[in-house]
Amino acid sequence: MSRPRAEMTELSRFTAELPFGLDDFQLRACQALEDGRGVLVCAPTGAGKTVVGEFAVHLALAADAKCFYTTPIKALSNQKYNDLVARYGKERVGLLTGDLSVNSNAPVVVMTTEVLRNMLYADSPALQGLSHVVMDEVHFLADRMRGAVWEEVILHLSGEVRLVSLSATVSNAEEFGGWIQTVRGDTTVVVDEHRPVPLWQHMMVGKRLFDLFQTRPDAEGPDTGGGARVDPQLLRHIAHRREADRLTEWHPRGGPGRGGQGRPGGPSYRPPMRPDVVAVLEAAGLLPVITFVFSRAGCDAAVRQCLRSPLRLTTESERARIAEVIDHRCGDLADADLDVLGYYEWREGLLRGLAGHHAGLLPVFRHTVEELFTAGLIKAVFATETLALGINMPARTVVLERLVKFNGEQHAALTPGEYTQLTGRAGRRGIDVEGHAVVLWHPGESTADPDQVAGLASTRTFPLRSSFAPSYNMTINLVQRMGPQQAHRLLEQSFAQFQADRSVVGLVRSAERGERTLDEIADGLGGRDAPILDYARLRAQISERERAQARASRLQRRRAAGAALASLRRGDIINITHGRRVGLAVVLQVDRDSDEPRPLVLTEHRWAGRISTADYSGTAGPIGSMHLPKRVEHRQPRVRRDLASALRSAAAGLVMPEGRGRRGGGPQDAPVDPELEALRQRMRDHSAHSPPDREDKVRVAERYLRVESDNAQLRRKVQAATNSLARTFDRIVGLLGERGFIDVGSGDGKRDPRVTDDGRMLARIYSESDLLVAECLRTGAWDGLGPAELAAVVSAVLFESRGGDGPGGPPTLEAPTAPVGRALRQTRKLSAELRADERRHGITSSREPDDGFVAAVYRWSRTGDLASALAASDAVGGGSPLSAGDFVRWCRQVLDLLDQLRNAAPGPELRATAKQAIDTVLRGVVAVDAG
Repeated sequence: MSRPRAEMTELSRFTAELPFGLDDFQLRACQALEDGRGVLVCAPTGAGKTVVGEFAVHLALAADAKCFYTTPIKALSNQKYNDLVARYGKERVGLLTGDLSVNSNAPVVVMTTEVLRNMLYADSPALQGLSHVVMDEVHFLADRMRGAVWEEVILHLSGEVRLVSLSATVSNAEEFGGWIQTVRGDTTVVVDEHRPVPLWQHMMVGKRLFDLFQTRPDAEGPDTGGGARVDPQLLRHIAHRREADRLTEWHPRGGPGRGGQGRPGGPSYRPPMRPDVVAVLEAAGLLPVITFVFSRAGCDAAVRQCLRSPLRLTTESERARIAEVIDHRCGDLADADLDVLGYYEWREGLLRGLAGHHAGLLPVFRHTVEELFTAGLIKAVFATETLALGINMPARTVVLERLVKFNGEQHAALTPGEYTQLTGRAGRRGIDVEGHAVVLWHPGESTADPDQVAGLASTRTFPLRSSFAPSYNMTINLVQRMGPQQAHRLLEQSFAQFQADRSVVGLVRSAERGERTLDEIADGLGGRDAPILDYARLRAQISERERAQARASRLQRRRAAGAALASLRRGDIINITHGRRVGLAVVLQVDRDSDEPRPLVLTEHRWAGRISTADYSGTAGPIGSMHLPKRVEHRQPRVRRDLASALRSAAAGLVMPEGRGRRGGGPQDAPVDPELEALRQRMRDHSAHSPPDREDKVRVAERYLRVESDNAQLRRKVQAATNSLARTFDRIVGLLGERGFIDVGSGDGKRDPRVTDDGRMLARIYSESDLLVAECLRTGAWDGLGPAELAAVVSAVLFESRGGDGPGGPPTLEAPTAPVGRALRQTRKLSAELRADERRHGITSSREPDDGFVAAVYRWSRTGDLASALAASDAVGGGSPLSAGDFVRWCRQVLDLLDQLRNAAPGPELRATAKQAIDTVLRGVVAVDAG
């Protein structure tokens, strides 16, 4: 018999409305929330941790209070907004994503984390009555570019607000939870590593699907096979495959190798085509599938590849439903833009159950794909890893084409954490009995070796590392709100400093052990002032001085040899004294254009090739010269033979320098170093130099010096880690003081620094280039521009070229107007001055302006013609135009900064221009499906 409703707890009321029962970890977290504690929930993707966030919403509404639900990306905010509207109704739920505001005064507001951070700095009235904040995907605080925002929010939120932190499984959850408890008070850490839907691991070799592990994973245990062995059947098949390819390499095409289909010099095995992979999975009942490709172009190419095949994954009724969703979502797109957007090919893919998903897609296209996939109408999606960042698009199967991706600097193997996050999309709770992860085998890639894959699949290492560091905007807001001393205390409370301090504990302990070791060694030598230690230090100084002299001598000889090589002329006869080509040679081709000259020569022994400073010292210079034909075909044996003979004849009458034909030719005597000689004399005169047991004692003393050096290095690390954020903050305050954004006073410490009017303007600018924007505003660099011109110039402090060399050189495109050119030159000048000041203050340099989007956004702002605007971006990323999705994304970032200028610019004229510029950019595809 149930209790009367009046006696029910809020948790029981909440669960009574759910169509499913709560798991143990969800119950524990919700009970902690109802008891008034904050919670940190770490659980795998798809485990249902957002239920805890939804309970926080329920508690706030039950108490007539407010709840903010924050997410790292706009797409996730939109998705959560729709979920909560479906549950609580439009009148009680709002949405704030920077460029979109819906019902912002509602008791429940979904927002990006940056919006909440900005509210906190502005002391927004909307914070009144706030009882709960949900931080979904809180592990984003490790993000290099945006991670600091999460820590700022956690540190600045009022102590009365209950914080609900939802994270993917991280291996240092207790450390993270310990920090939150330190700065936020009573916090319950709930960690659950159990996947609600067990995950099978597979490898696909050709068109055959194998289990990765010998036994099925236990549904109640880990999803990675635990300590299970790699399936022997998989290993045997790969071994046979490799053996067959090895045999094939021995036979030319049409020979006795595999049916005459071999190719000389290369294996016949090729990984299966994408349509074949999807077809194999369809036959095995493993659709829908997400295939991670790690390349936008690769995702689009995969869809086109499937469209060229007979692959069709949808029924007639499903195609009708898909067409209905497309027409509803895309009805506002202009007919003139459809061809430019690739709409018809995209639509054909959807109708056949196929789609790509990446940040370069037009937002309305991407959201349509998400809706159709969630509804079960799209059966195969080719996606970049951005899909794994919280968007609710689980599948029955996840395929990883490769286990290597480009990380922005180089191609690197996936980490276990990345593998776990990507494969976590496999297995839909309440739909699938089990999920499946499939890795394609590539014979030439070590990362796709079964043992390597098994290691990835069975490793639970995903540590959360803080990326928190003071920025200009953060610093100015901290000075404005609390002054430097309180700011220091707040920075010392950050997770970054918490982790640094914990690492310091280990370093200090190591240093203490080192000191004890030093005492033990010193006791055996007669104490820390023992003469033998001074003697050992003297010998160490001599050795280092000798090494430095040898390095300098080698460098000097190499430079002299390089100059000699660069000075050679065609036809010069030289004597090679080093390396394997010792003897006479004639110069066939000079090389004066490089730092390391490598002229082409022919030796008397008929070898032709390029020589370097390793072969030729040049001390004696050319010993003569000979006439050469206008063109020497040195690759022909007959030419080399004749020319070598001519060389020997020409050299016969020449006077050979001493040492011809000898290897080496020892170096010239090095100049006497007076300081080195003085050190050697001190060593000979030292009291510890004469005793017969000197070398035995020196060996012990040298061990002492090694430990001493290691200890000094440990102490430097401790000093660097301790209060490192506060030191960075002080450097930024110093720079901002020099530039007039902060009034630091007389410097006598009698009053705290104060934020100036210019500083208050900087406090309202939230951009990676915040200080540069503020400088452009206060110096008038952007004054006098029209709306389209302002949008164009603003883009230069936001845009980052993909795949090219990025910013750093002069503008590569002619500015669309003279005022734009003037403003860009002034912006670059201010950027260069700022970067010079940053170097002087020891602050990480700001990024430089990049004008790769200037022409495109100017054209769009003036004409609204998408084809023309995209064509204007064709100098971006090595000569290819931006995708429509990237174009819209950058336009929306321009809109966001223009909106900040509309509020922060010092003059009414620029504020009005910014408002007009917003109207010229926010139209057409940029306005469709905004958010």
